[in-house]
Amino acid sequence: MPNPKWRHSKRRKRARRTHYKAPLPTLSNCPATGETHLRHHAYLVDGNLYYRGRLLVNYTGGGEETAQA
Repeated sequence: MPNPKWRHSKRRKRARRTHYKAPLPTLSNCPATGETHLRHHAYLVDGNLYYRGRLLVNYTGGGEETAQA
């Protein structure tokens, strides 16, 4: 396995790495709600859970139960 014959400077290393950037996330608009969301992810709109424009979990707005001792 070849090894470098000379040490590369910090400047040379950093100049090479300036082109390694994280890509921007891909966003989409929901056809049903118009909400902007990440692609291939479920998203919440008013407590309801949607995926690909379809309602997965409907939030009915029921009261919260608390433990009373």
